[in-house]
Amino acid sequence: MIKIENLSKTFHTADGSVEALKNVSLDIADGDIFGIIGMSGAGKSTLVRCINLLERPDEGTVTIDGVDLGELNKKQLRFLRREVTMIFQGFHLLMQRPCLKNVCFPLELAGYSRQDAQKRAKELLETVGLLDKANAYPSQLSGGQQQRVAIARALATNPKVLLCDEATSALDPTTTNSILELIQEINQKTGITVVVITHQMSVVEKICRHVAILDGGEVAEQGEVTEVFSHPRSEAAKRLVYPESDAPDVSGVSGRLIRIVFNGAEAANTPIIARMASERGIAASIVYASTKSIGGKAYGQMLLALPDKDNVVTAAIGFLTEIKGIIAEEVNGVD
Repeated sequence: MIKIENLSKTFHTADGSVEALKNVSLDIADGDIFGIIGMSGAGKSTLVRCINLLERPDEGTVTIDGVDLGELNKKQLRFLRREVTMIFQGFHLLMQRPCLKNVCFPLELAGYSRQDAQKRAKELLETVGLLDKANAYPSQLSGGQQQRVAIARALATNPKVLLCDEATSALDPTTTNSILELIQEINQKTGITVVVITHQMSVVEKICRHVAILDGGEVAEQGEVTEVFSHPRSEAAKRLVYPESDAPDVSGVSGRLIRIVFNGAEAANTPIIARMASERGIAASIVYASTKSIGGKAYGQMLLALPDKDNVVTAAIGFLTEIKGIIAEEVNGVD
């Protein structure tokens, strides 16, 4: 368990003081994949660096498995960082070392023999799918491959916690997905606790179970990903979940309007509107849609225009509300 209590951090610059964190408190359970998301300047990276004390907070405590990190001496803190490792946006590989020796490096520092270090490093390169690149140098690898090596290196000392600071921000969408799937697979196989720092909603939606939203150095909202993203309460959460939240213009729309609310429907890949047309003979046009899939379930809203007939509207609402996780109602406008 990672317990963060009343954490505050202020940076003093020539231009004045900046409160990066303000009384932040979080509980992160063992084995969880916990997302910390916010806009640029929200305090995300400062928070993650406080978790392993690369940044020391001005106030508050970070406790891991009952140990207050602020009470550790330098030697104890070095040992702790073998158990709380980190990957970064910029990979931070040793360019003069091939992949195998990059992964060996933390093992050498931990006192492993050369033979044991290489055996462990090869196992990890196989885990991340890069055993064939053991003798290649980082400059010979793609960005995604470099991040895989960085993950292997971070796992070398069998850590309890993996901190990911914008680890996929420099990667293209396809490579990002493969890295996230790898992190998720490692979490499932080893039970390692993963803390994901990101500004990308898609990252949190894909792999995180719980999320905290930072805004101006404060926790604006936290909870299960499905709950926070389907029912955002804070303004910060609403900005992230519905960035396109301007109400649609329905002034030129004819017919009757139905609002559909997806609240965890098992229908993320099902053409519901097409089904309604083929199965019930009800044709509808989509006026507005803002939906997303989280954990294989659909969340968000959709606005449909139907013919101005009571029986059609009643039949459409009846069909839609038969589907678990969907609420449908007629609306006179958009509020």
